[in-house]
Amino acid sequence: MVQSLSRDASHALSLRSSVRNTAPTVGLRTNFTIVFIAAYASSISVSWPFNVFFLNGASLWWLQITAQAALVFSATQCRSSRQAGVVGIVFSSTWLSATFWWLFIAMHTYAGLPMVVAAAAVALLAAALGLYYAAAMIGYWHLRQRSPRFASVLFAAMWTVAELARGTWFTGFGWGATGYAHLSGPLAFYIPVFGVYGITALAAWMAALISSWCRSGEQAMWQPAAAAALLALGAWAPAALQNWTQPTGTLTVSLLQGNIPQDEKFEVGTGVGKAQQWYAEQLDASNSSLVVLPETAIPLLPQQLPIGYWEALQHSTLAKNQAALIGIPLGSYQQGYTNSVVGLHSAQSEVWQYDKHHLVPFGEFIPPFFKWFTQMMNIPLGDFNRGGLGQASFEWKGQRIAPNICYEDLFGEELGARFVDPPQAPTLFANVSNLGWFGDSIAIDQHLNISRMRALEFQRPFVRATNTGATAIIDHEGRVTAALPRMTSGVLNGEVQGRIGLTPYAWWVSRFGLWPLWIAALTIVALALRTKPGK
Repeated sequence: MVQSLSRDASHALSLRSSVRNTAPTVGLRTNFTIVFIAAYASSISVSWPFNVFFLNGASLWWLQITAQAALVFSATQCRSSRQAGVVGIVFSSTWLSATFWWLFIAMHTYAGLPMVVAAAAVALLAAALGLYYAAAMIGYWHLRQRSPRFASVLFAAMWTVAELARGTWFTGFGWGATGYAHLSGPLAFYIPVFGVYGITALAAWMAALISSWCRSGEQAMWQPAAAAALLALGAWAPAALQNWTQPTGTLTVSLLQGNIPQDEKFEVGTGVGKAQQWYAEQLDASNSSLVVLPETAIPLLPQQLPIGYWEALQHSTLAKNQAALIGIPLGSYQQGYTNSVVGLHSAQSEVWQYDKHHLVPFGEFIPPFFKWFTQMMNIPLGDFNRGGLGQASFEWKGQRIAPNICYEDLFGEELGARFVDPPQAPTLFANVSNLGWFGDSIAIDQHLNISRMRALEFQRPFVRATNTGATAIIDHEGRVTAALPRMTSGVLNGEVQGRIGLTPYAWWVSRFGLWPLWIAALTIVALALRTKPGK
């Protein structure tokens, strides 16, 4: 028996050794060159930043999978878990820094932080979030030794856990998650079923499968067959399999884009007066059934407005049998303040109100132990009150309109809370934002693609009213049907078709949140840990 155990141990060790050496190794410098290139490619796959080949702002699914396959290849070159962790942190820090580098603009240009401090803050945020991926790569390196034939599935599980953690823990900041690169392509078919993090898992599995299959063909044979079947179904699925919702009437809309300069927006002598005048004029001139104004379009509390101003806005909508959604701060020193949207229309006795639920760290609340950092910045910071989750929709002319403010549309699981009761579920979404903090940067395109992802997940149209862009109308298939030029003032007039019914994603995320994905990924990891090495 002792000899048998010895032979089994030797066999396991030899299998581990063979896994580590199934492909020719590359030099350390070459390996990290691959990592840096793959990281940058991953960042631009979510939203192409160059105005060439008519791709500006487009998501490139094939580039994302190629970049991630290169990451998996680099991980297989590692001789230890420490090296795998270094690959993970280098890749993720580079990828995330290149994704949300525009935070530098807000901190340096508008908040007044020194250039070096602002750049360091972006780099440190990327590195902190990158720790999730470093841990994932370490875990993948170990699990791959135990179950080499299922290494691709294990990579997908570990990567998904890292993406879920980044998107939900410590308020969450899942901006630029790899699933956002799949707004088009064969995996887009599965977005209404699995959501962005489910697509993230599928893409990671396919990337790892490509890397391992091209390298040694060591994966279980069912995996490439399953991947090919999924891609084929996604590419050629009939329309009957793609429509989970049904139309329920149309609404004419006017979306206002004031383009108030960010450095003037909260200045009483300049931007405040300009905003008051311009938005009042456009609201009075519009004849659409619904008019939507951006986040803090009126940058003063109602009690701070000139006498008669608020009453004039209300009269304008009531006189034309019109509805308006207006971004404005509400509250008082005693009650606290909220970042809100108010709704006005003739069929209501009281002003409708939505209060932002998912607040921005450092911008709308100060995390513990970071007051010293916010005191360095010259921006209107404060601790806002948080609105409830799943607040009632704004009902108008047969439509149930669900506003969300700023980056709240990043959190599909929170928007999904409105779908628990299907008869009261939103028929369309309205995002109001102010991206003036980030200048004319890729942040505008990235945020537009986030709204497009939510439109696909729920098969609901999205209207976006922003200060500087992207002000747009998105249909239930995630297509931008109309948009204003960025960094200009203007009014986007159009028509939007509401939808009823539930996608599979809307059904399960409204009841269970993201727990099904957490459980699936962690179950795969647990099964791998229970597997005998080399199986």
